[in-house]
Amino acid sequence: MLGRTANGLFWMFRYIERAENTARLIDAGLRMSLTRMHGHEEEWESVLRSSGVFNAYSAANPQVTGPDAINYLLRDKSNPSSVLSAIEAARNNGRMVRTALTREAWEATNECYLDIKAKLARKISGDEMPEIINTIKQRTGLIRGAFHGTMLRNEIYNFSRIGTFIERADNTSRILDVKYYVLLPAVSYVGSSLDNVQWESILRSVSAHRSYGWVYDDDYKPANIADFLILNGRMPRSLAYCYDKINANLTYLEREYGERTSCHEIAAATLGMLREREIQSIMDFGLHEFLQDFISHNSRVAAEIAEVYRFYQD
Repeated sequence: MLGRTANGLFWMFRYIERAENTARLIDAGLRMSLTRMHGHEEEWESVLRSSGVFNAYSAANPQVTGPDAINYLLRDKSNPSSVLSAIEAARNNGRMVRTALTREAWEATNECYLDIKAKLARKISGDEMPEIINTIKQRTGLIRGAFHGTMLRNEIYNFSRIGTFIERADNTSRILDVKYYVLLPAVSYVGSSLDNVQWESILRSVSAHRSYGWVYDDDYKPANIADFLILNGRMPRSLAYCYDKINANLTYLEREYGERTSCHEIAAATLGMLREREIQSIMDFGLHEFLQDFISHNSRVAAEIAEVYRFYQD
């Protein structure tokens, strides 16, 4: 496979995942803002930081407000991580690798772009937000469904899946890091009903609210939530789950090409670290420090994959 094709598939599915993650973050921000009796700026600042766009937003906006933050995250074309920008980038990458996709996978991608582009042609009012968020989640879900249901399990499938899980791991780690250090208004709120509502909102943003309750009986303790989102290999958005899938798809590529490379070793080491650690040792080390290290390792894995498989060469 040409490196350009592998790159297009990898980034197509990173952008699809990013669009859905951003929509879920906006949904979490809306839920968290309802827990405040006055001033929602801290919630929206945390959402912007989770998306990694706070500095760019601040350069263009004098203050953080809910409507401005939502518009920037949903439809601002100057924000490469906005839902509209991500969906357009996913479609452009999909068009570039059109012959590598089944008709169903391509049509789901194209229809997602056309529908969301039409709906985000203007600013969205508050009462329209639930419908917009649901549309984004449903449309991106349809792409994944069409892809999983029709694609041959070959190198095309593996590069696409690796892109999905690299992006998902990055998103989960950033959400958890920002929540732990930014969201709470004061230390006195730790363990309070307000704290619980905010943690519940974060779990909802990664589709983990109900499954967390099955494991921990709705006991919203920071260590339990960190354990669930970092180390629980059954939770589809946990770091451990993402790296289990990344390693599996890299193993398939190793068999396909008959070569084990540096990206395989780094990804395997990351998975090994997640399997060996216990949440108490992570908390003792410092959750923020652990997550920052992980984000760095995840970026390195992505860079190594791009280097090894010559993403920018024909």
